[in-house]
Amino acid sequence: MTDRDSRPKNPSASFKCSGAMRVAVLMTAALLFAAGCQTTYYAVWEKMGKEKRHLLKDNVEKVREDQAEASEQFASVVDRIKAMYGFEGGELEDVYEKLSEDYRACEERADAVRDRIDKVERIAADLFKEWEAEIAAIENVKFKSKSRASLQDTRNRFARLQRSMARAEASMDPVLTNLQDYVLYLKHNLNAQAVSSLRKEVTDIEADVSSLIADMNRSIKEADAFVKTM
Repeated sequence: MTDRDSRPKNPSASFKCSGAMRVAVLMTAALLFAAGCQTTYYAVWEKMGKEKRHLLKDNVEKVREDQAEASEQFASVVDRIKAMYGFEGGELEDVYEKLSEDYRACEERADAVRDRIDKVERIAADLFKEWEAEIAAIENVKFKSKSRASLQDTRNRFARLQRSMARAEASMDPVLTNLQDYVLYLKHNLNAQAVSSLRKEVTDIEADVSSLIADMNRSIKEADAFVKTM
């Protein structure tokens, strides 16, 4: 006869606990990587069944998502700037506050893209280094040759992705600089006349953002292509 008191009070309790533990492990792994403890970081993930190639694929997918979100945020700030025209007096204050918040959000999105690209590059470098060492340990000449060819192919495809990511990353800096200048100028000259005098700058910012988004989209496509071959 089963002892009722020995039964779990909440059938989902163990699941929730394991879920919480998984989140804690993931957070710990992220902190280890950020702190430069890559060896321990990889060891934690390997215990969870993920090797460097899995981590590279996951992070390339995430850099793709980060770039898409950044593109949306930059497009949003341009829309906010355009919305300032037609407003006067106290309404301008409200729109400016939202514009300032949008600009800060752009900075955060840009930082997220930079951090993710840096992580992707470090994982790729570690993967290729490990791959080289493993090839050196292969005795079979045929296997060694095929593995080296596979490594070179992966390196070539990653190089294309890396160039595309670098171009998109570099495109963010001048846009952020122009946006910062625009926002700070408005902070000191928040009136309809000042807003109207900046139409040329708005056109330039819009063109720069369009170019940035195009670079982001190209990088996203390269990420898609790379992920499909992993």
